[in-house]
Amino acid sequence: MRADGDRLYRDLRAALVPGADLKETGAALSRVLAPMVAHDALRCGVMNPASGLGVTSLAFWHGYAPDVGRALLSQDGTGGDARELDRLARQTLPVTVADRGHHPGACDRLLAEYGVGEELCLALRDTRGVWGALCLLREAGGRPFDDGDARRIAEVVPSLIAALRSYVTAGPVAPSAHVPPPSVLIVAADGRIGAMTPQARTWLEAMTARQNVPDWLTESSFAALAAAAREHAQSPRRQYPRLCVPSVGSGWWTAIEAQPLGDEGDVAVMIQRATGALLLPSFCDWYGITARERQIMHHLQDGSAPKQIARVLDLSVHTVNEHLRAIFRKTGTCGRNELVAAITA
Repeated sequence: MRADGDRLYRDLRAALVPGADLKETGAALSRVLAPMVAHDALRCGVMNPASGLGVTSLAFWHGYAPDVGRALLSQDGTGGDARELDRLARQTLPVTVADRGHHPGACDRLLAEYGVGEELCLALRDTRGVWGALCLLREAGGRPFDDGDARRIAEVVPSLIAALRSYVTAGPVAPSAHVPPPSVLIVAADGRIGAMTPQARTWLEAMTARQNVPDWLTESSFAALAAAAREHAQSPRRQYPRLCVPSVGSGWWTAIEAQPLGDEGDVAVMIQRATGALLLPSFCDWYGITARERQIMHHLQDGSAPKQIARVLDLSVHTVNEHLRAIFRKTGTCGRNELVAAITA
């Protein structure tokens, strides 16, 4: 990064404090970005390339009224239409403005309905893929976003992705607390959370208490996940609704997926600790694990020793050990036992 990029990264990293209140984090991000592009509200939906474009696994909100937030999430589940995000990420300058009906789209109509102004939306992409979307809102009557705003906010992308990755990987790689057993909750056709197992309540409390997640955001996120499950059932080409939520949210990596229950609109949401095949793709994205290193981790997970891995992959034992040292360095683990325990226990 350039010197100004280094400074921006440090400021963003300081704003992203693991375990901090979600509102405080959103406000801190807003303060860092305000000198570059003035705005009245901010939302940042975070995913990782391996999970594909869909419901976000982390989100930061600041300045949006709950009813507007609910409406934006119910629109698509990502806080930014997945198809629009895909289109946006393919542009040379991955920025667009939802402008209250001048070029009507779903977001434009929604913003016009609530009379809240216009949004500048940025796809967070790098060579690995899409990491989410950053949206800034200006209230109605304010100065419209212009090309200069678009260019300045696009310069944020490398620093913001790097800061988000540091945020996710800052904590211990192994669970920091007792992990509840797998659980299930039901999202009704109207988007409300209905029945749930006792364990699901424990999961929800852990997921919301650690960062003081507001009730409306929890409910709307599960409703968006349920809507994605219904869409996938009707059109299997759509992204399968499965999330791998980083441990920064609750103290352990969490796998969440949803499946419709019949034709009445109810959706079952399964929540469990993410390990093995549910964990590795997202884990490797966040920790910057290469394709070869991921192959080695896969064999480690199956109980193979370095000599066996070398034979299967047609590598020298020295090369396998070099890759292992790189993995230990990236993940902050002390050796094979700690790494294997983190991804399989």
